[in-house]
Amino acid sequence: MLTIALPKGRLMDRVLHLLKKAEIIETTGYAESRKLIIEDPKAKLRYILAKPTDVPTYVEHGVADLGIVGKDVLRESERLVYELLDLGVGKCRMIVAVSQQSNLIQIQELGFSAKVATKYPNITTDFFRSHGIQSEIIELNGSIEIAPIIGLADAIVDITETGTTLKENGLRIIGDVCSISARLIANHASYKLHYKELQDILEKLEEVCE
Repeated sequence: MLTIALPKGRLMDRVLHLLKKAEIIETTGYAESRKLIIEDPKAKLRYILAKPTDVPTYVEHGVADLGIVGKDVLRESERLVYELLDLGVGKCRMIVAVSQQSNLIQIQELGFSAKVATKYPNITTDFFRSHGIQSEIIELNGSIEIAPIIGLADAIVDITETGTTLKENGLRIIGDVCSISARLIANHASYKLHYKELQDILEKLEEVCE
């Protein structure tokens, strides 16, 4: 029985509908389940319903053979897994934003003394370093949009789908970090030991993603 780690939260419904479309699962009702582990003996599959940030960890350590997770979480975690497929769901952007009242127009204007708040310190550090900028990174886990408003940071790095939340909180985008979407990942050992079974799942998903 293969194990697939699925992300609870905003991606869950989209991922389940994609798996149903690919005829990997028969129901999308897992989203309402309070169980953390669901078995499908007929399909010989087991699902772990996990916090998104835990999915790459489960896959790297072999607790799950496959996992589905946002590219933002995958890049931030820096786990050693195979990235097999861009599923094309949960699309959004990781951006740099500042207050509407800020004089900053582009990211290059953020100097050494600038403070940047984010949930993604690793991605943010790498991004600014690639632009020759060594700003102070402030890690937050709550609503990042509030940081410039209360004077905690000069800018934020966060993900956005429509930009509506940013506008409602008086922020504007001054740069793009990367595009985000859900990715299918695999454990290194599992991909070799169960290649045929994993390849079958991969091909089914490739077909519906096209």
